Amino acid sequence: MKKYSLADATRDAMKKFDIKASKKYGQNFLIDGEVLQKILDVSNVNKQSMVLEIGPGLGTLTRQLCERAARVLAVEIDKDLVKALKINMSNYENFILVNDDIMRLNLRELFRENFGGAKVDVVANLPYYITTPIIMMLLEEDLNLSSITLMVQKEVAERITASPGGKDYGVLTLSVQYYSIPELVTIVPAEAFMPVPGVDSAVVHLKIRDQVPVELVDEKLFFSVIKAAFAQRRKTILNALNGSSLNLDRNEIEEALSSCGIDSKRRGETLSMDEFAVLSNKISLFLKK
Repeated sequence: MKKYSLADATRDAMKKFDIKASKKYGQNFLIDGEVLQKILDVSNVNKQSMVLEIGPGLGTLTRQLCERAARVLAVEIDKDLVKALKINMSNYENFILVNDDIMRLNLRELFRENFGGAKVDVVANLPYYITTPIIMMLLEEDLNLSSITLMVQKEVAERITASPGGKDYGVLTLSVQYYSIPELVTIVPAEAFMPVPGVDSAVVHLKIRDQVPVELVDEKLFFSVIKAAFAQRRKTILNALNGSSLNLDRNEIEEALSSCGIDSKRRGETLSMDEFAVLSNKISLFLKK
C-alpha cells in the first residue's frame, strides 16, 4: 500500500479548502518531508522559543513549530489560506495568526505584544519576488532576533553566503553578513514544491550577531561606499567611487585607497568587509575637511 505522503496531504488540503497556489503571492508549497525536518533542526526551535513564521501557507511547517515552540506568531497575506489555517491550527493554543503583509507591519510593536522581551526566531518560506526586501527589513529594524531560517531562491542563498572575489559577492552579501553569520544548509530541488517552480531553492540559516563585525565611524557612509563599489561591477574601485555620489575628487579617492593599502586597480568585488570598513572610515575624514 502506498504511503500517504506530504504531497498527498498538500493536494488533499488544497482540494478541501479550494486553494490554488497564487502567482500573485509567489506561492509554492513544500512537499518534501526531509527538507521540512532540516528546517526544523537548523532553526533550533525548542520549548522556550518564540517564533515568527512568515508565509505559513497551509500550515505544514507551522504545526511542527507549534509542537516544539512556546509560541508561534504566523503572518499570512493570503485571505484564502488564512481561512484554512484557522481550521487546521484550531487545536494549538500557542498559535497566533495575523492576516497582513509582513512589510506593512510594525514588528517591534507586534513582538512586544506577543513575545514581551524574549528573543525571537524567524522561520520563513519567502516569495522570490520580495525576498531581499523582507530579509533586509528583518535585519535593519533592530528587532530582538536570535536567528532567521529561510527558504529562498538558490541564487539568493549563494549571494548571501558568498566570499570576496566571486560573481555572487556583492551588496546583499555584505549587508546580510554585517548583521548575521549565514550558513547555506541545503539545496532544495524545484520538485520539492507544489506547484513546481522554475528554479531550485535553498535553506539558509542566519545567526544574528550580538555585535557588528567591524568598527565604523559612519555606518550610512559604509553602505554608501559598498553600493558605489558595486554599482558598476566591471570598473576598478577607483573609477567606481570616482563616478559615485560620494562628493570626492579622484585624487582624494586615490589617497584614501593608498592610505588603506588598497590597490586602486582592484574591483569592488575583491574587497573584504574589513577593507570596506577601513576605506569608509578613511573617506569620512576627507568628507569632514
